[in-house]
Amino acid sequence: MAKRTFSTLETFLIFLLVMMTAITVALLSLLFITSGTIENPKGFPSTESPQTTQSSTVTQGSTLTQGPTATQASPVTTTPEPPLFQNFSGYHIGVGRADCTGQVADINMMGYSKSGQNARGLLTRLYSRAFVMAEPDGSNRMAFVSIDIGMVSQRLRLEVLNRLKSKYGSLYRRDNVILSGTHTHSGPAGYFQYTVFVIASEGFSNRTFDYMVTGIVKSIEIAHTNMKPGKIFMNKGIVDGTQINRSPTSYLQNPPAERARYSSNVDKEMIVLKMVDLNGDDLGIISWFAIHPVNMNNSNHLVNSDNMGYASYLFEQEKNKGHLPGQGPFVAAFASSNLGDVSPNILGPHCVNTGESCDNANSTCPVGGSSMCMSRGPGQDMLDSTQIIGRILHQRASALYALASHELTGPLISAHQWVNMTDVTIPLNSTHTAKTCKPALGYSFAAGTIDGAGAFNFTQGTMVPDPFWESLRNQILGRPSDEIKECHKPKPVLIHTGELSKPHPWHPDIVDVQIITLGSLAITAVPGELTTMSGRRFREAIKAEFATYGMRDMTVVISGLCNVYTHYIATYEEYQVQRYEAASTIYGPHTLSAYIQLYRGLAKAIATDTVANLSRGPEPPFFKELIKPLIPNIVDRPPMGKNFGDVLQPLNSKYRVGEVAEVTFVGANPKNSAENRTHQTFLTVEKYEDASSSWQVVHNDASWETRFYWHKGLLGHSNATIQWHIPDTAKPGIYRIRYFGHNRKQDFLKPAVILSFESTSSDFEVVTT
Repeated sequence: MAKRTFSTLETFLIFLLVMMTAITVALLSLLFITSGTIENPKGFPSTESPQTTQSSTVTQGSTLTQGPTATQASPVTTTPEPPLFQNFSGYHIGVGRADCTGQVADINMMGYSKSGQNARGLLTRLYSRAFVMAEPDGSNRMAFVSIDIGMVSQRLRLEVLNRLKSKYGSLYRRDNVILSGTHTHSGPAGYFQYTVFVIASEGFSNRTFDYMVTGIVKSIEIAHTNMKPGKIFMNKGIVDGTQINRSPTSYLQNPPAERARYSSNVDKEMIVLKMVDLNGDDLGIISWFAIHPVNMNNSNHLVNSDNMGYASYLFEQEKNKGHLPGQGPFVAAFASSNLGDVSPNILGPHCVNTGESCDNANSTCPVGGSSMCMSRGPGQDMLDSTQIIGRILHQRASALYALASHELTGPLISAHQWVNMTDVTIPLNSTHTAKTCKPALGYSFAAGTIDGAGAFNFTQGTMVPDPFWESLRNQILGRPSDEIKECHKPKPVLIHTGELSKPHPWHPDIVDVQIITLGSLAITAVPGELTTMSGRRFREAIKAEFATYGMRDMTVVISGLCNVYTHYIATYEEYQVQRYEAASTIYGPHTLSAYIQLYRGLAKAIATDTVANLSRGPEPPFFKELIKPLIPNIVDRPPMGKNFGDVLQPLNSKYRVGEVAEVTFVGANPKNSAENRTHQTFLTVEKYEDASSSWQVVHNDASWETRFYWHKGLLGHSNATIQWHIPDTAKPGIYRIRYFGHNRKQDFLKPAVILSFESTSSDFEVVTT
């Protein structure tokens, strides 16, 4: 091999990387408890916090601690079960929605793993949408929860289950609760416990973690309380114009005969569940569709729910007439599926610097390499693309919902196991077996994708290790064993995460596998991102297993990013060419086969009525001491002679529809609002009504027409800018904008307190011409 040389720029960047790595290692040594304390009690683990009081209006700040206190089991105070009406055909159905946004400033955004992509405000709130369904006699039930976050972490699920156990006893359990992330890449990070994700999150945010847990539990509580007799109808249909395969060269590695059975290299089928009460009145919808919520790219700094969230927003606004976004009884979830290699940026990859296509095996450009190769959405900018794709999803789901006529009936059955994914044996034939591996990430993982490129000189499709990166890794993390390198072949191992345990394991060993059947529908909760062909093989195998034991004509839906995150699941053939998805298949080349085997076991248990005989499996750990956020909390300060909320840049006196009304206030750090939740919104747009001589709220910060920007200054100074993109539907009249915030105050030798404040802009007029 020719000796590699580096340019002056590359040498400088490498120096910076080495320095940053050294600093990170030092911080890890200082901030972690290096003994790797693990709490693994019997039953469900509990955090150190007391139960948070659930309220529809105000929730106090986080009480979780990060010190070395022992985990305390929460007392079980079972909530009485509401009486259920039994003499009907159908299911008891309850729907609920609750805010789970967390921090919108001073926190890394989860998805692209891009250093410096910190939240700086809010485009839309994030929601947890829960659906509780029970058989007519109430004997069996399930809770499916779709959450506007990147993915569900194991720590998040364990704490949610613990709080549900404390409130409801054994009613909601590990086997009948599914938590699924929509996979927006524009939500806050910081709610993980495994070291890879903690480092990517730049620390564990207790503030965001507790906010998310509280929101998820609250959504389930609302659904539980609102249960009523109803019916569930299913429909399926093709959605065009929203997806491309972002790794087509990988897809082409799959057998030609297998590919010939499909008309596209992406799954275009959408599945919807329509839920109504016995009077036919709408309750909610769950839609599953394979698409990455990455129209908002890695230059975005506003927290939002991306294309899937916009589809939910449109559906809920359509059904909840007269309600503000995030309010109203109808709940619409657009849930993730086998989206691993599916991009919504349908114009495909182009070189940012030249405009030419970079749709090649390595996703590289002649000038600038892989860092210049980015995919484009159909709109003028990323927000426009998000709305275009989300609008198509909403329109298709709405049409399928209206025509849904296939009623789901029959028993509700749940099956779950915890499995050590590093030690699964798979028979290849009558004489040979294969095994899964300890987790490891390949070189192409660091290259990123055409939806968000990585850094330095990494490229997709890398099959040979780089001596420089090997040497750097060996010095900092140690050498990977021959065993892990051999197991992962042909993946060149970049980070041997399965052999790194300080201060805690870097990747999960114990994962959830779970199926819940609702009559002829099987919801498979998968803890990762299946590629298109992986999903097709997975669904076929589970469907065939059900059929073998008498449950024919089952519809198998993949619900992605559930319960614990384990990166990607590529086919064995896709694994051989090591693009991003394969390099991120952390349990080795036989990962898909192992998952298929495990889920077939669950399907068989359901079909043969032997779920009670399934082993529980090894319980996952719950780690206590996690690295604190690298961005410290500081006191908020207004400029000299100013107060929080004072207007710095006023509004104009008049605007036309289609224009942007913008006002800037003396601000405070928005992350404070994730602790003191006195205000439920950062902003409102209000219209004066002459008839009632009062101000009517027409938009809040969950509206896609508003933007909340936070501008961080020095020494606790900051500004907050609120924009209202005035829609064509705005009625002429007098308006104003209000700002709601919280500032951190700390007097000498006293603990910090968080105080609420609010402010109002001057009035302005909106005209239609």
